Amino acid sequence: MKRVHRFRHAILILACLLIALGVTGCSQEPSTKSSSGGEKVKTDGKTAAKEFDISVYKNNEFLITPQQLKKLLGSEDLVLLDADKPDIYAKEHIPGAIGIGIQAFSNKIGKPGDPGWGTILKKDELKQKLESLGVDNKKTVVLYSDVFRGPGADGRAVWQLKVAGLDNVKLLAGGLSYWKELGYEVTSEPAQPKPKTGVELKDYDESYIATKEYVFGNLDKQVLVDVRTEVEYKGSQNAGEPRGGHIKGAKSMLWQNLLNKNGTPKSPDEIKKIMASYGVKPDDNFTVY
Repeated sequence: MKRVHRFRHAILILACLLIALGVTGCSQEPSTKSSSGGEKVKTDGKTAAKEFDISVYKNNEFLITPQQLKKLLGSEDLVLLDADKPDIYAKEHIPGAIGIGIQAFSNKIGKPGDPGWGTILKKDELKQKLESLGVDNKKTVVLYSDVFRGPGADGRAVWQLKVAGLDNVKLLAGGLSYWKELGYEVTSEPAQPKPKTGVELKDYDESYIATKEYVFGNLDKQVLVDVRTEVEYKGSQNAGEPRGGHIKGAKSMLWQNLLNKNGTPKSPDEIKKIMASYGVKPDDNFTVY
């Protein structure tokens, strides 16, 4: 569970839990027309294609567009990580992407519900994991998943690496679904990591982590949002939960409700309206799980 100090961080958590908003800039074209959903229609006189406009988000330093990623493919300065389930990765993924699964940077000792299970790895363990994947402080690290099948663990991983102080981490806007919609190449050929030593991590920023003690102490004091499916909220344990139901007072909101049909995040105004319907304003503290 993560505590979110400002609404902009909620977008990273709720859609990664997941969903992140942001990297700067879009390419300039002779003729553009912006849509309310953050997409631009680009026209060169012969063809028209949609480009997601991440510049509409106030804090966009950790988003990367498919167009930007496509230009980086094959570069020695890129580490591309696929956070889908292994069977989905094996079927199709972006060329050069390394499959890391859905809990790559989390403690998986024991079973769900055990103390510490699912929390971010200790710093020395995370350092070792990242070095095994070829990550250092200079490379651009891009994570993605098919957010409708994956199930969106890329956002969680981005959040974890941000907590650890890496500032070169990006989340692919729209994930694999939007990448495919644009007609970009996918492959079933697995990519192998190129291990590298020397990654430096900071002490974890605990202000973005909510313990169960924190949640209990803030019941009825701040909004608590359950972003799982409605059936899980109502008691299903099909996803491996050790207990059914939800935390007392939590409001149910599927994280995918913040996404467009192609996997890209909805516009800032749409997201603000959605969150306002749950009693969350842009500057509010709230917790999601």
